[in-house]
Amino acid sequence: MRAQHGLGRRADTIKSILVILPSLILIGIFVYGFIGNTIYVSLTDWGRGAGLAERPVKNFVGLENYVQLFTGFIHARFRQDLVNAIFYTLFVLAGTLGLGLLLAMLLDRAVRADALFKTVFLYPMALSFIVSGTIWRWLLAPSGGINLLPTVFGAEKWEFLWISSRDTVLSFNWQRFPQIVLIVLSVIFTALLLRTALARKSVHSRKRILRFAALALAGWLLVLLFGAIREKVLPYPEPHGFNLATLGIIIAAVWQYSGYTMAMFLAGLQGLPAGIRESARIDGAGEIKYYWHIAIPNLRSITFSAVIMLSHISLKMFDLIFAMAGADNANTGHPSVNMYLTTFRANNFAVGAGIAVIMFMLAALLIIPYLIHSYRERAGL
Repeated sequence: MRAQHGLGRRADTIKSILVILPSLILIGIFVYGFIGNTIYVSLTDWGRGAGLAERPVKNFVGLENYVQLFTGFIHARFRQDLVNAIFYTLFVLAGTLGLGLLLAMLLDRAVRADALFKTVFLYPMALSFIVSGTIWRWLLAPSGGINLLPTVFGAEKWEFLWISSRDTVLSFNWQRFPQIVLIVLSVIFTALLLRTALARKSVHSRKRILRFAALALAGWLLVLLFGAIREKVLPYPEPHGFNLATLGIIIAAVWQYSGYTMAMFLAGLQGLPAGIRESARIDGAGEIKYYWHIAIPNLRSITFSAVIMLSHISLKMFDLIFAMAGADNANTGHPSVNMYLTTFRANNFAVGAGIAVIMFMLAALLIIPYLIHSYRERAGL
Protein backbone atom coordinates (compact mmCIF):
# COMPACT_ATOMS: atom_id res chain seq x y z
CA MET A 1 0.00 0.00 0.00
CA ARG A 2 2.77 2.43 0.86
CA ALA A 3 4.56 1.67 -2.41
CA GLN A 4 1.37 2.27 -4.38
CA HIS A 5 0.74 5.50 -2.48
CA GLY A 6 4.31 6.66 -3.21
CA LEU A 7 3.93 5.87 -6.90
CA GLY A 8 0.63 7.74 -6.99
CA ARG A 9 2.17 10.83 -5.44
CA ARG A 10 5.09 10.68 -7.85
CA ALA A 11 2.71 10.38 -10.81
CA ASP A 12 0.72 13.39 -9.54
CA THR A 13 3.94 15.39 -9.21
CA ILE A 14 4.99 14.52 -12.77
CA LYS A 15 1.56 15.45 -14.10
CA SER A 16 1.66 18.78 -12.25
CA ILE A 17 5.09 19.56 -13.67
CA LEU A 18 3.96 18.69 -17.20
CA VAL A 19 0.88 20.91 -16.83
CA ILE A 20 2.83 24.02 -15.78
CA LEU A 21 5.91 23.32 -17.93
CA PRO A 22 4.58 25.09 -21.10
CA SER A 23 3.76 28.20 -19.04
CA LEU A 24 7.20 28.15 -17.40
CA ILE A 25 8.88 27.87 -20.81
CA LEU A 26 6.85 30.72 -22.29
CA ILE A 27 7.45 32.95 -19.24
CA GLY A 28 11.14 32.10 -19.31
CA ILE A 29 11.43 33.10 -22.98
CA PHE A 30 9.03 36.03 -23.35
CA VAL A 31 9.46 37.62 -19.90
CA TYR A 32 12.82 36.80 -18.34
CA GLY A 33 14.49 36.18 -21.69
CA PHE A 34 13.45 39.61 -22.97
CA ILE A 35 14.47 41.22 -19.68
CA GLY A 36 17.90 39.64 -20.02
CA ASN A 37 18.16 40.80 -23.64
CA THR A 38 17.21 44.36 -22.63
CA ILE A 39 19.93 44.37 -19.97
CA TYR A 40 22.45 43.13 -22.54
CA VAL A 41 21.42 45.78 -25.09
CA SER A 42 21.82 48.50 -22.42
CA LEU A 43 25.47 47.46 -22.09
CA THR A 44 26.18 47.96 -25.81
CA ASP A 45 26.43 50.94 -28.19
CA TRP A 46 23.47 49.92 -30.39
CA GLY A 47 22.09 53.08 -31.94
CA ARG A 48 25.22 55.18 -32.25
CA GLY A 49 25.71 54.02 -35.81
CA ALA A 50 23.18 52.48 -38.18
CA GLY A 51 20.73 51.40 -35.50
CA LEU A 52 18.03 50.33 -37.95
CA ALA A 53 20.33 48.14 -40.06
CA GLU A 54 19.23 44.60 -40.77
CA ARG A 55 22.20 43.28 -38.81
CA PRO A 56 23.28 46.12 -36.54
CA VAL A 57 26.73 46.06 -34.96
CA LYS A 58 26.59 46.00 -31.15
CA ASN A 59 29.82 46.68 -29.31
CA PHE A 60 29.99 46.00 -25.57
CA VAL A 61 30.59 49.24 -23.63
CA GLY A 62 29.75 48.15 -20.08
CA LEU A 63 28.09 50.74 -17.86
CA GLU A 64 28.91 53.68 -20.11
CA ASN A 65 25.25 54.33 -21.02
CA TYR A 66 24.25 54.44 -17.35
CA VAL A 67 27.10 56.80 -16.51
CA GLN A 68 25.99 59.12 -19.32
CA LEU A 69 22.36 59.01 -18.18
CA PHE A 70 23.25 60.12 -14.65
CA THR A 71 26.17 62.45 -15.35
CA GLY A 72 26.31 63.30 -19.07
CA PHE A 73 25.37 66.81 -20.21
CA ILE A 74 23.23 65.57 -23.10
CA HIS A 75 20.93 63.53 -20.82
CA ALA A 76 19.95 66.35 -18.44
CA ARG A 77 16.30 65.87 -19.46
CA PHE A 78 16.37 62.27 -18.26
CA ARG A 79 17.52 63.42 -14.83
CA GLN A 80 14.70 65.96 -14.66
CA ASP A 81 12.27 63.26 -15.77
CA LEU A 82 13.56 61.04 -12.96
CA VAL A 83 12.96 63.88 -10.49
CA ASN A 84 9.47 64.34 -11.96
CA ALA A 85 8.78 60.63 -11.43
CA ILE A 86 9.71 60.96 -7.75
CA PHE A 87 7.37 63.93 -7.31
CA TYR A 88 4.64 62.14 -9.27
CA THR A 89 4.92 59.19 -6.92
CA LEU A 90 4.96 61.26 -3.72
CA PHE A 91 2.02 63.50 -4.59
CA VAL A 92 -0.08 60.77 -6.21
CA LEU A 93 0.44 58.62 -3.12
CA ALA A 94 -0.47 61.45 -0.74
CA GLY A 95 -3.51 62.48 -2.78
CA THR A 96 -4.96 59.04 -3.47
CA LEU A 97 -4.37 57.69 0.04
CA GLY A 98 -5.75 60.81 1.74
CA LEU A 99 -8.80 61.22 -0.49
CA GLY A 100 -9.47 57.47 -0.60
CA LEU A 101 -9.34 57.20 3.19
CA LEU A 102 -11.65 60.21 3.59
CA LEU A 103 -14.22 58.74 1.18
CA ALA A 104 -13.97 55.34 2.88
CA MET A 105 -14.64 56.86 6.32
CA LEU A 106 -17.64 58.78 4.97
CA LEU A 107 -19.13 55.67 3.36
CA ASP A 108 -18.35 53.60 6.46
CA ARG A 109 -20.95 55.57 8.39
CA ALA A 110 -23.85 53.82 6.56
CA VAL A 111 -24.93 56.76 4.41
CA ARG A 112 -27.98 56.53 2.18
CA ALA A 113 -27.46 55.31 -1.38
CA ASP A 114 -23.96 54.13 -0.50
CA ALA A 115 -24.02 51.73 -3.46
CA LEU A 116 -24.51 54.68 -5.82
CA PHE A 117 -21.62 56.60 -4.27
CA LYS A 118 -19.35 53.54 -4.46
CA THR A 119 -20.14 53.21 -8.18
CA VAL A 120 -19.52 56.91 -8.80
CA PHE A 121 -16.18 56.90 -6.98
CA LEU A 122 -15.01 53.64 -8.56
CA TYR A 123 -16.05 54.55 -12.12
CA PRO A 124 -12.91 56.60 -12.98
CA MET A 125 -10.80 53.52 -12.33
CA ALA A 126 -12.65 51.71 -15.14
CA LEU A 127 -11.46 54.31 -17.66
CA SER A 128 -8.18 54.00 -19.49
CA PHE A 129 -5.52 56.64 -18.99
CA ILE A 130 -5.99 57.72 -22.61
CA VAL A 131 -9.69 58.50 -22.07
CA SER A 132 -9.22 60.23 -18.72
CA GLY A 133 -6.16 62.08 -20.04
CA THR A 134 -8.14 63.47 -22.97
CA ILE A 135 -10.96 64.60 -20.66
CA TRP A 136 -8.59 66.28 -18.23
CA ARG A 137 -6.69 67.96 -21.07
CA TRP A 138 -9.94 69.74 -21.98
CA LEU A 139 -10.68 70.58 -18.35
CA LEU A 140 -7.21 72.03 -17.77
CA ALA A 141 -7.04 74.05 -20.98
CA PRO A 142 -5.63 77.55 -20.27
CA SER A 143 -8.62 79.33 -21.80
CA GLY A 144 -11.39 77.12 -20.44
CA GLY A 145 -12.35 74.34 -18.07
CA ILE A 146 -11.25 74.79 -14.47
CA ASN A 147 -9.76 78.22 -15.18
CA LEU A 148 -13.28 79.52 -15.86
CA LEU A 149 -14.65 78.52 -12.43
CA PRO A 150 -14.10 81.98 -10.84
CA THR A 151 -16.23 83.57 -13.57
CA VAL A 152 -19.26 81.74 -12.16
CA PHE A 153 -18.94 83.95 -9.07
CA GLY A 154 -18.22 87.11 -11.04
CA ALA A 155 -14.44 87.02 -10.60
CA GLU A 156 -11.74 87.01 -13.26
CA LYS A 157 -10.71 83.68 -14.72
CA TRP A 158 -7.51 81.98 -13.63
CA GLU A 159 -4.46 82.16 -15.85
CA PHE A 160 -2.62 79.13 -14.49
CA LEU A 161 -0.99 76.83 -17.05
CA TRP A 162 -1.85 73.43 -15.56
CA ILE A 163 0.13 71.27 -17.98
CA SER A 164 2.43 73.78 -19.69
CA SER A 165 3.80 75.97 -16.89
CA ARG A 166 7.56 76.47 -16.87
CA ASP A 167 7.75 77.54 -13.23
CA THR A 168 9.71 75.33 -10.83
CA VAL A 169 9.67 75.13 -7.04
CA LEU A 170 11.61 73.02 -4.52
CA SER A 171 14.75 73.39 -6.63
CA PHE A 172 17.95 71.58 -5.69
CA ASN A 173 21.35 70.82 -7.17
CA TRP A 174 21.60 67.42 -8.89
CA GLN A 175 25.16 67.11 -7.56
CA ARG A 176 23.67 66.62 -4.09
CA PHE A 177 20.79 64.36 -5.11
CA PRO A 178 22.56 60.97 -4.72
CA GLN A 179 23.90 62.08 -1.35
CA ILE A 180 20.41 63.21 -0.26
CA VAL A 181 18.98 59.81 -1.25
CA LEU A 182 21.73 58.00 0.66
CA ILE A 183 21.13 60.17 3.74
CA VAL A 184 17.39 59.43 3.65
CA LEU A 185 18.01 55.69 3.32
CA SER A 186 20.61 55.77 6.09
CA VAL A 187 18.22 57.61 8.43
CA ILE A 188 15.50 55.05 7.68
CA PHE A 189 17.82 52.10 8.38
CA THR A 190 19.10 53.77 11.56
CA ALA A 191 15.53 54.37 12.77
CA LEU A 192 14.63 50.74 12.01
CA LEU A 193 17.75 49.63 13.88
CA LEU A 194 16.83 51.66 16.98
CA ARG A 195 13.22 50.50 16.84
CA THR A 196 14.20 46.85 16.58
CA ALA A 197 16.85 47.19 19.28
CA LEU A 198 14.35 48.73 21.71
CA ALA A 199 11.72 46.07 20.99
CA ARG A 200 11.39 42.77 22.80
CA LYS A 201 14.40 40.57 22.07
CA SER A 202 13.94 37.41 20.06
CA VAL A 203 15.83 35.38 17.48
CA HIS A 204 14.23 37.32 14.64
CA SER A 205 14.88 40.71 16.29
CA ARG A 206 18.60 39.89 16.73
CA LYS A 207 18.84 39.00 13.05
CA ARG A 208 17.07 42.21 12.11
CA ILE A 209 19.37 44.26 14.35
CA LEU A 210 22.42 42.88 12.56
CA ARG A 211 20.82 43.43 9.15
CA PHE A 212 19.75 47.02 9.83
CA ALA A 213 23.10 47.79 11.49
CA ALA A 214 24.96 46.62 8.39
CA LEU A 215 22.67 48.60 6.07
CA ALA A 216 22.88 51.75 8.19
CA LEU A 217 26.68 51.53 8.43
CA ALA A 218 27.01 50.95 4.68
CA GLY A 219 24.65 53.86 4.00
CA TRP A 220 26.56 56.36 6.15
CA LEU A 221 29.90 55.23 4.70
CA LEU A 222 28.54 55.78 1.18
CA VAL A 223 27.30 59.24 2.25
CA LEU A 224 30.81 60.18 3.36
CA LEU A 225 32.41 58.60 0.29
CA PHE A 226 30.12 60.34 -2.18
CA GLY A 227 30.59 63.65 -0.36
CA ALA A 228 34.31 63.37 -1.01
CA ILE A 229 34.04 62.49 -4.73
CA ARG A 230 30.82 64.38 -5.58
CA GLU A 231 32.39 67.14 -7.66
CA LYS A 232 34.57 64.66 -9.53
CA VAL A 233 31.59 62.48 -10.51
CA LEU A 234 29.32 65.46 -11.30
CA PRO A 235 31.66 68.30 -12.26
CA TYR A 236 29.03 71.02 -12.83
CA PRO A 237 25.93 72.17 -10.89
CA GLU A 238 22.59 71.22 -12.41
CA PRO A 239 19.36 72.63 -10.92
CA HIS A 240 16.25 70.46 -10.89
CA GLY A 241 12.97 70.73 -9.05
CA PHE A 242 9.22 70.28 -8.99
CA ASN A 243 7.70 71.54 -12.26
CA LEU A 244 4.28 73.10 -11.69
CA ALA A 245 3.19 71.71 -15.06
CA THR A 246 3.03 68.28 -13.43
CA LEU A 247 0.16 69.44 -11.17
CA GLY A 248 -2.38 68.74 -13.91
CA ILE A 249 -1.09 65.19 -14.38
CA ILE A 250 -1.13 64.61 -10.62
CA ILE A 251 -4.72 65.86 -10.28
CA ALA A 252 -5.88 63.53 -13.05
CA ALA A 253 -4.07 60.52 -11.52
CA VAL A 254 -5.48 61.22 -8.05
CA TRP A 255 -9.00 61.56 -9.49
CA GLN A 256 -8.65 58.24 -11.30
CA TYR A 257 -7.20 56.12 -8.49
CA SER A 258 -8.70 57.57 -5.31
CA GLY A 259 -11.68 55.24 -5.85
CA TYR A 260 -9.29 52.28 -5.83
CA THR A 261 -7.87 53.23 -2.43
CA MET A 262 -11.38 54.02 -1.19
CA ALA A 263 -12.49 50.47 -2.01
CA MET A 264 -9.47 48.97 -0.24
CA PHE A 265 -9.87 51.11 2.88
CA LEU A 266 -13.64 50.61 2.97
CA ALA A 267 -13.23 46.83 2.81
CA GLY A 268 -10.79 47.05 5.71
CA LEU A 269 -13.05 49.31 7.79
CA GLN A 270 -16.13 47.16 7.23
CA GLY A 271 -14.11 44.05 8.01
CA LEU A 272 -13.43 45.22 11.56
CA PRO A 273 -15.63 43.60 14.22
CA ALA A 274 -18.72 45.67 15.01
CA GLY A 275 -18.03 45.30 18.71
CA ILE A 276 -14.90 47.46 18.43
CA ARG A 277 -16.90 50.54 17.45
CA GLU A 278 -19.49 49.89 20.15
CA SER A 279 -16.80 49.44 22.78
CA ALA A 280 -15.17 52.69 21.69
CA ARG A 281 -18.47 54.54 22.02
CA ILE A 282 -19.08 53.09 25.48
CA ASP A 283 -15.61 54.28 26.53
CA GLY A 284 -16.51 57.79 25.33
CA ALA A 285 -14.49 57.85 22.12
CA GLY A 286 -16.00 59.94 19.33
CA GLU A 287 -15.79 59.22 15.61
CA ILE A 288 -12.48 61.03 15.17
CA LYS A 289 -10.81 59.18 18.05
CA TYR A 290 -12.25 55.86 16.86
CA TYR A 291 -10.78 56.24 13.38
CA TRP A 292 -7.47 57.78 14.51
CA HIS A 293 -6.66 55.44 17.40
CA ILE A 294 -8.48 52.21 16.45
CA ALA A 295 -9.61 51.89 12.82
CA ILE A 296 -6.69 53.42 10.93
CA PRO A 297 -3.95 51.50 12.83
CA ASN A 298 -5.75 48.29 11.84
CA LEU A 299 -5.45 49.27 8.17
CA ARG A 300 -1.65 49.10 8.18
CA SER A 301 -1.34 46.09 5.88
CA ILE A 302 -3.95 47.50 3.49
CA THR A 303 -2.12 50.84 3.41
CA PHE A 304 1.17 49.07 2.68
CA SER A 305 -0.40 47.16 -0.23
CA ALA A 306 -1.97 50.35 -1.61
CA VAL A 307 1.35 52.21 -1.40
CA ILE A 308 3.14 49.46 -3.33
CA MET A 309 0.48 49.23 -6.04
CA LEU A 310 0.13 53.00 -6.50
CA SER A 311 3.90 53.49 -6.55
CA HIS A 312 4.14 50.85 -9.24
CA ILE A 313 1.35 52.54 -11.22
CA SER A 314 3.10 55.92 -10.96
CA LEU A 315 6.08 54.42 -12.79
CA LYS A 316 3.82 53.56 -15.75
CA MET A 317 2.13 56.92 -16.41
CA PHE A 318 3.21 57.07 -20.05
CA ASP A 319 -0.30 57.00 -21.54
CA LEU A 320 -1.74 59.62 -19.15
CA ILE A 321 1.16 62.03 -19.76
CA PHE A 322 1.11 61.36 -23.51
CA ALA A 323 -2.65 62.04 -23.73
CA MET A 324 -2.59 65.18 -21.58
CA ALA A 325 0.68 66.93 -22.43
CA GLY A 326 2.22 65.07 -25.36
CA ALA A 327 5.62 63.43 -25.59
CA ASP A 328 7.53 66.64 -26.41
CA ASN A 329 6.48 68.60 -23.30
CA ALA A 330 9.69 68.49 -21.28
CA ASN A 331 8.06 70.11 -18.24
CA THR A 332 5.78 67.11 -17.64
CA GLY A 333 8.38 64.53 -18.63
CA HIS A 334 8.68 61.03 -17.21
CA PRO A 335 11.32 58.29 -17.71
CA SER A 336 8.77 56.18 -19.62
CA VAL A 337 8.17 59.03 -22.09
CA ASN A 338 11.92 59.63 -22.37
CA MET A 339 12.44 55.94 -23.07
CA TYR A 340 9.90 56.13 -25.92
CA LEU A 341 11.55 59.20 -27.45
CA THR A 342 15.08 57.84 -27.08
CA THR A 343 14.26 54.42 -28.49
CA PHE A 344 11.74 55.04 -31.26
CA ARG A 345 12.53 58.61 -32.35
CA ALA A 346 16.25 58.93 -31.79
CA ASN A 347 16.78 55.20 -32.54
CA ASN A 348 19.26 55.06 -29.67
CA PHE A 349 18.27 51.57 -28.59
CA ALA A 350 21.05 51.03 -26.06
CA VAL A 351 20.28 54.17 -24.05
CA GLY A 352 16.55 53.46 -24.32
CA ALA A 353 17.19 49.97 -22.95
CA GLY A 354 19.21 51.53 -20.13
CA ILE A 355 16.24 53.72 -19.16
CA ALA A 356 14.01 50.63 -19.27
CA VAL A 357 16.39 48.76 -16.96
CA ILE A 358 16.44 51.69 -14.51
CA MET A 359 12.62 51.71 -14.42
CA PHE A 360 12.66 47.94 -13.97
CA MET A 361 14.99 48.27 -10.98
CA LEU A 362 12.79 50.98 -9.46
CA ALA A 363 9.75 48.73 -9.84
CA ALA A 364 11.69 45.85 -8.27
CA LEU A 365 12.56 48.05 -5.28
CA LEU A 366 8.82 48.47 -4.74
CA ILE A 367 7.62 44.95 -5.51
CA ILE A 368 10.27 42.93 -3.64
CA PRO A 369 9.51 44.48 -0.20
CA TYR A 370 5.82 43.81 -0.84
CA LEU A 371 6.51 40.15 -1.64
CA ILE A 372 8.71 39.81 1.45
CA HIS A 373 6.01 41.43 3.61
CA SER A 374 3.32 39.13 2.18
CA TYR A 375 5.49 36.06 2.73
CA ARG A 376 6.17 37.01 6.34
CA GLU A 377 2.48 37.61 6.98
CA ARG A 378 1.58 34.17 5.62
CA ALA A 379 4.43 32.54 7.55
CA GLY A 380 3.49 34.39 10.73
CA LEU A 381 6.95 35.93 11.16
